Amino acid sequence: MEQQLDRETFSCSICLDLLKDPVTIPCGHSYCMKCITDHWDGEDQRGIHSCPQCRKSFVPMPDLGKNTMLAALVEQLKKTGLQAAPADHCYAGPEDVACDVCTGRKLKAIKSCLVCLASYCEKHLQPHYDSAAFKKHMLVEPSKNLQENICSHHDEVMKMFCRTDQKCICYLCPVDEHKGHDTVSAAAERTERQRELEERRENIHQIIQDREKDVKLLQQELEVINHSADKTVEDSEKIFTQLIRLIQKRSSDVKQQIRSQQETELSRVKELQEKLEQEITELKRKDAELKQFSETEDHSQFLHNYPSLSALSESTHSSSIKIRPQSYFEDVTAAVSELRDQLQDILRDTWTNISLRLTEVDVSLSEPGPQPEPEPKSRAGFFTYSCEITLDPKTANFNLLLSEGNRKVTFMDEPQVDSSHPDRFTGWFQVLSRESLTERCYWEVEWRGMVNVAVAYKNISRAGEGKECRFGGNDKSWALICSQDGYQFGHNDIWTSISVPGSSRVGVYLDHQAGILSFYNVSEIMTLLHRVQTTFTEPLHAGVGVVGSAEFCKPK
Repeated sequence: MEQQLDRETFSCSICLDLLKDPVTIPCGHSYCMKCITDHWDGEDQRGIHSCPQCRKSFVPMPDLGKNTMLAALVEQLKKTGLQAAPADHCYAGPEDVACDVCTGRKLKAIKSCLVCLASYCEKHLQPHYDSAAFKKHMLVEPSKNLQENICSHHDEVMKMFCRTDQKCICYLCPVDEHKGHDTVSAAAERTERQRELEERRENIHQIIQDREKDVKLLQQELEVINHSADKTVEDSEKIFTQLIRLIQKRSSDVKQQIRSQQETELSRVKELQEKLEQEITELKRKDAELKQFSETEDHSQFLHNYPSLSALSESTHSSSIKIRPQSYFEDVTAAVSELRDQLQDILRDTWTNISLRLTEVDVSLSEPGPQPEPEPKSRAGFFTYSCEITLDPKTANFNLLLSEGNRKVTFMDEPQVDSSHPDRFTGWFQVLSRESLTERCYWEVEWRGMVNVAVAYKNISRAGEGKECRFGGNDKSWALICSQDGYQFGHNDIWTSISVPGSSRVGVYLDHQAGILSFYNVSEIMTLLHRVQTTFTEPLHAGVGVVGSAEFCKPK
């Protein structure tokens, strides 16, 4: 601090550098010879020669003589390495607010005064702290926009605020332009706005605290999800491993039983084979004896010994062995195939339930809304969401005949309409419903022949025979083909066969918001044929494609 005082004491207040050829003028202030000479040369036009610091005037211009003692002190300062000029970072740059009092190279301002409408460096700001005359002046951070505080009409400082026009004004504005307006001091308005600002900050702080709590809760939720997922994966792997081992055990048991039965059958066959071979050997031996006896030349001897052959000439019996067909274990293969089909059906239905359970996981920043209702378990439950479907004649293919109040469609060999319409299917024997489906709904279709029961977006293509027009052949439709040979489900031209006994009625359940589409085989019981879990981005329309007939049944 003492070194800083020394630098300031021996610095020129004009160039702000160490004094060079220092001179002292009559008022006692010292400057560089060149700095004060240039300063007075600029004032000669007005005939005034004043001190840049105290503003004392001299007439005529005083004689300037070098202050040898001061020059010696400055030289001594130079030898000690002290620098009188402030560091470069104290000078005002293009982007900085400069001190309005400094002459020559200006220092950075550290404060601006809203009363003086001037900015000051640390040195020139000192009177605002020392003098009582400046005590009420308002100091703020350095600003280049101080002139914005001056009223453009009256050239006065704007210390008031017009609440009517929501703008700052000077004390003269209420006399004319803002006469009769609601005006207060700028300080009072600032106090009010500051209070509102604090309230807003308190609200923000409260929201921040709430959000931080939410973040912690979400972090806990992440941990719970990860733990639950890891445990479920582990448990599922154990369960599937047990299932695999059980199937492998059953496979091993079947294999062992087949091999055991194989050994039993082989032993039985080999035993019979050996017995027959022994019988053949014995018969061959007897045949040789009979041959030898038949070759006896002595008739008397032949006749004498012939009666003794009766015990040896027993007639051989016909073989009682019955050869089975080539297949011995096909019944086992059929039983295993049936087991496989049953397991496939179980796994398909179970996988659909697993997928639905997985989609129930939902974490949201918003308030939790109502959860999707579970899918009904009975036909009566589905009837709760029954909707009446009517077909749109404008969309029907030329060969389709609509009847029963546009609820039934029948394929005809001859065209039934001859008028063209941009909504009409021209290549495929298809038709869409009038109704736009966006809620939970259920309907049933009675079918004959071959029928494609479907839902589709309204913007599905209509013209031509391409897959972009066929129900199930694109990403704008979902379809179930029904025929006497079974069912096939299709979407985006990917088709899956469904091996279950069919009936003549299919039920369709749609939960548009939850993205669920289910097809059911309707008979005495509801049998799930196929379920889709997806996201529907547009309203859907019911549809059918027919080579036969289909009727949308009225809800009962």
